[in-house]
Amino acid sequence: MSLRHYLVSGRVQGVGYRRFVQKQARALGIAGIVRNLRDGRVELVARVTPEQRVHLENALDRGPMLSSVDEVKGSELNEPLRMPVPTDVMEIAADGDSPWEL
Repeated sequence: MSLRHYLVSGRVQGVGYRRFVQKQARALGIAGIVRNLRDGRVELVARVTPEQRVHLENALDRGPMLSSVDEVKGSELNEPLRMPVPTDVMEIAADGDSPWEL
């Protein structure tokens, strides 16, 4: 299992994107945290297996019906992080001014 960080840009706020991510993660058994950034992007950290990663990234690229995803940037993270990441569910966090300091 690995920890991945994603920044998603495009029309991804105000279209149910975070709820979509939460629903997809729940269906795939993925835990983590997702939030909006004030610059219009969505940010998430997810605990994934290689198989879950493929399915999650496909979902992030697709997004919900009203979204329009321009780019998904993903990177591998090393623990420990400066922030707690849930281990059993995908949580929606409060909006942030800038990406997390990981």
